Amino acid sequence: CPACPAAPLAFTMLQLTRVYKGNSMFRGNASLNGQLSHVLEGNNVTQVLPLEPPDAWARRQDEVITYLGNFRKLVMFFNKERPTDFTHHLCCHLGCRLYPNGTAQSFYEVTLNRTAFLSFHVPSATWERRWPGELPVATFAQQQLMKYPITTQDLQYFLNTTCVSLLQAQSARTGPVSGRSRTPLVLGLVLGSLGLLGMALGIFLCTGGSC
Repeated sequence: CPACPAAPLAFTMLQLTRVYKGNSMFRGNASLNGQLSHVLEGNNVTQVLPLEPPDAWARRQDEVITYLGNFRKLVMFFNKERPTDFTHHLCCHLGCRLYPNGTAQSFYEVTLNRTAFLSFHVPSATWERRWPGELPVATFAQQQLMKYPITTQDLQYFLNTTCVSLLQAQSARTGPVSGRSRTPLVLGLVLGSLGLLGMALGIFLCTGGSC
């Protein structure tokens, strides 16, 4: 209705990782303005909306599979060093919103075992601890993530520029989503995996011991 404020456009991604005895299981999805655009299940990531042409999408799939494989190997390595008999659940929720007045907001939030763990402060490209109280794992994971530009500057660029540009193009486009877009949407899933790589260092080095 004309009296109601227009809702923001949004692109959001959700990545869930279950880790048990060195084994990692992945699932997740991405949506563009409320419409499912990507699905991640195990090592398989599929494009539901035709946002990238087949050749570009094939390269993107290979990138995601490679990074998920690296994460799985890292988890197996740390499990050999510090075995754990209980399950960890990591959840990454990230994306951006574009409001009718042209302003944008980006976010990246991480929970560990359903408790707020870390968040990414986009304007300053810094990771912040969200765990209630002191937790060596959270402190160590934050320090590890801050060491790698791909989890700070590159992630900031994706959230502030790539993600917002996608929504700006969608706002200007009339009709359904076009297959001509070459925006690397799955880059967000890749960065989410890299973020989890850094957190795996904290979780598997600190669990059961001191950092």
